[in-house]
Amino acid sequence: MKPELLQESVITSALSDGYWRVSVLDEVDSTQNYLRASNPNIGDLITAEYQSEGRGRLDRKFEAKKSSALLFSFFIEPKRDRSELGFLTLLMGATIAKVLNEMTNTDLFGCKWPNDILCNQRKIAGILAERNETGVIIGVGINVSTEREELPVSHASSIFLETGQRIDRNSLLAAILNTLSLQLSDWEAGLDLTDTYRRLSSTLGESVRILLPGGAIIDSIAKDIDATGALHLIDGQIITVGDVIHLDSKLAQ
Repeated sequence: MKPELLQESVITSALSDGYWRVSVLDEVDSTQNYLRASNPNIGDLITAEYQSEGRGRLDRKFEAKKSSALLFSFFIEPKRDRSELGFLTLLMGATIAKVLNEMTNTDLFGCKWPNDILCNQRKIAGILAERNETGVIIGVGINVSTEREELPVSHASSIFLETGQRIDRNSLLAAILNTLSLQLSDWEAGLDLTDTYRRLSSTLGESVRILLPGGAIIDSIAKDIDATGALHLIDGQIITVGDVIHLDSKLAQ
């Protein structure tokens, strides 16, 4: 089945407020690079049918067949202390998981700390947050209609493969942005949204292996997260950066 194309007018008409300004590109090296170079204003968002040099966290390559994924980056200047901006990745993850559960009428989608969305313990989406002097550029890649043979790694999957449902990417982006507007407003007003993330977490309570920068490895149990986005382990250690492996399901690396 030929995928629908992204359309600025369709996405914009489905938005609930004027916060977001959506631009659609056919092809770009990466939406993150494009937005960074454009001196963006608050609410500017770039989405593209294809990225030739898409990147994820730790400079990993993000590959997706043209029009099979929802790829976008946006710029915001959150009204919170910079020490709390690490929570934005978790807030974004919880927003995406919530919307995917609602659109598929399931409870299959959850958040793997710090920046992945899982379904049946397979990676469906990733998030990349990058700070500049005044705000944050957040990049998102969601495998929507990707087929099995198109996946770059064995532990990845797509919304279609896991649910059998074909989600319209225009509707998905609009739903994410409408939910995100509300979540950002609450967060900027000082509300504690950690419980929202906890309810959608696939990591909390799990036996995990943390791969730290520099090569150190920690095996423990994920106990909690805090308002800065840090992961608390059952032995009292607090992790602010690292790769997480769910030991009960090594697919979700």
